[in-house]
Amino acid sequence: MTGRPYVLLSCAMSIDGYIDDATAERLLLSNDADLDRIDAVRAGCDAIMVGAATVRRDDPRLLVRSERRRAERVARGLPPCPVKVTVTASGDLDPTARFFTMGDGAKLVYCPSGVADKTREQVGAVATVVDAGDPVTPEAVLADLAGRGVARLMVEGGGSVHCQFLTAGVADELHLVVAPFFVGDRRAPRFVEDGRFPWHPGRRARVVEVRQIGDVVLTRYALSDRCPG
Repeated sequence: MTGRPYVLLSCAMSIDGYIDDATAERLLLSNDADLDRIDAVRAGCDAIMVGAATVRRDDPRLLVRSERRRAERVARGLPPCPVKVTVTASGDLDPTARFFTMGDGAKLVYCPSGVADKTREQVGAVATVVDAGDPVTPEAVLADLAGRGVARLMVEGGGSVHCQFLTAGVADELHLVVAPFFVGDRRAPRFVEDGRFPWHPGRRARVVEVRQIGDVVLTRYALSDRCPG
């Protein structure tokens, strides 16, 4: 396999751009119909990535929920669910998190060289730990994933990971869902952090779809020429 994987970013946010609130409980932004759409997108990918902060805060399973979609993947010679991927700067991961314990598929953890030994001690028994250099860059992660046969990567957050892929210019498509309410708390995390992005007033991203899904709105943006119309 040559070239990097196709990178699809997926995010839900409030009207004022927040992806969570400042409480300990996870803020639900999508509705059931949109969560089913996300499940279908997951089923069409080879790997799903979230940052280590998302693993710690949200404890996601990152599995294809639909039994029919899992069966369709198996019929195509694929594992029931995509490979799970996370990136950690500190190596502080709990091996009992659902990211590691749920699903029989491969789990990959990318970390800087300086914490590789620590990360292997923490989760080496339940995942493959990859020393991705220092600092870990999206380009390094994508190159390694390509070598493992990953052709299509879905990045589900959080904001720091999305920001890194966007500012590096290695995102091909963005699915952005807006929930019909405000968070209004600057302590809460936003969709992206400050940065220099390839898309700006002089270079606008291309909108390829706008769709109402119940009470939320999905906008699909093409961020590269690799994204179909």
